[in-house]
Amino acid sequence: PLLLDEHKSLMWPCCSKIICDGCVHANQMREAAESSEPKYKCPFCRHPVQQSQEQAKMNMMKRVAASDPVAMCQMGSIRFNEGDYDTAFEYWTKATGLGDVGAHFNLSRLYRKGLGV
Repeated sequence: PLLLDEHKSLMWPCCSKIICDGCVHANQMREAAESSEPKYKCPFCRHPVQQSQEQAKMNMMKRVAASDPVAMCQMGSIRFNEGDYDTAFEYWTKATGLGDVGAHFNLSRLYRKGLGV
């Protein structure tokens, strides 16, 4: 399979699947055509879209608690962007142990810069 462009795709916190913007748009168009009051859902798992950041973060933490490597990698990236390198290191180390290649790459960036290690 081809890799998705990270600028044209989004990770959904309900199922930790990365879905391209075109598929999201097609799903929204289908839902709008099928219903007079469309309730937008995840194109993959059909879970209703979260209405707030708190709901999305809570869903992501459920995925992390379920040992989902993609969610752990994403949470590590969030912590890294906040400047919390130690926590990012922990999340990426766990995700790497579960086989996430992106987390492995992110760990290499931490080691190269000497952050959180």
